[in-house]
Amino acid sequence: MEMLLVVALVGIIGAAATMTISQLMTGTILCNDQNSAINQVRNADQWIRRDAQTAKSIDDNPAAPKFLEMTVWENADGTASHTVTYSYVDSSGGLKDLHRDSGTQQIMVAQYIDPANTSCSWDPEERVLTVTITAHLGDKTETRTIEVKARPDRA
Repeated sequence: MEMLLVVALVGIIGAAATMTISQLMTGTILCNDQNSAINQVRNADQWIRRDAQTAKSIDDNPAAPKFLEMTVWENADGTASHTVTYSYVDSSGGLKDLHRDSGTQQIMVAQYIDPANTSCSWDPEERVLTVTITAHLGDKTETRTIEVKARPDRA
């Protein structure tokens, strides 16, 4: 009888320990997914904000797979001399990577971007770019909307 009691107690303690470890690991994965999604949105925010603040002109509706195109410098005759383009590059599960191409260098700005919930709009009158960026990783989603006032047009 005592042996049966000991085996039952060891089983209960083992089950409790297994459940605790399982919950700890699941919680860590969910937390990591949330942090990764937040970091991807922050990275995209930082790069887009930096380029938009110095942009001379912004095209918020370029041909796919481009997401956003900005002219940062213009020649004296008004033609673009330096543009920065943000484009989607296929990733996995319908998600995309967001790449920045400055003409001389292409870098990946963010991963796990959900193009269905990511958008941008340019108000040429107010010179304000509004971008909504959504990153989705695992069961976690992070969405951020930024507004950037571009430099004054000195035409």
